Amino acid sequence: MPEQARVTSLEALQAFRSNLIVYLSQARPLLEEVSASVLRTHLWLENEQRTHWENQIRRRLKELQQAQQALFSAKLGSFSHELSAGQVAVQRAKRSLDESETKLKVVKRWDRDYDGRVQPLVKQMEKMHTVLTMDMVQAVAYLTQAINTLAAYAEVKAPGAGPSTPEAPGTGTGT
Repeated sequence: MPEQARVTSLEALQAFRSNLIVYLSQARPLLEEVSASVLRTHLWLENEQRTHWENQIRRRLKELQQAQQALFSAKLGSFSHELSAGQVAVQRAKRSLDESETKLKVVKRWDRDYDGRVQPLVKQMEKMHTVLTMDMVQAVAYLTQAINTLAAYAEVKAPGAGPSTPEAPGTGTGT
C-alpha cells in the first residue's frame, strides 16, 4: 500500500473550477442582455411601430384629402395644367396611404405572431438561465468541496508510514 494518496489532477480540477466561474460570469450577463433585447423588441413592435404607422396613416390621409381638394378646385377652375398636376398628387397620396396601411398590417401581424415564434426560444433561454444560476453555482460549490476533500486526502499518510518526503542525499541521521 502506498504511503500517500496519489492525487495527481488536483490542479486540473482547480483550473476547471476557475474556467467554470469565468464562463458563468460571462454567460449570465449575455443571457440577461438577450432576454432584455427580446422584451425591447416586443415593446417596440407593440407600441412604437404601431403608433408610428397609425400616425403616418392619419398624416397621409390628410395629405390625400388636401390633394383631392386641390384637384376638385382645379376641376372647377378648368386649368388643364393644374388638373393633371392634381391628379398626379392624388395618385401619389393614395399610394403613400396604401403603403402606410400595408406597413401597419405587417406590424400588427408581426406583433400577433411574435409570441408564438419567440416563446419556444424564450423557454429555452429560461432553462439555460436556471442552469446557469442554480445548477452551475451548485457545481462550483461541489467542485470546491471536492478540491478541498482531495487536497486533504492527498496529505493523508498511510498508518505507520514515515515522513512522506524523501531525505536529501548526504543528510541521513546516522554516521
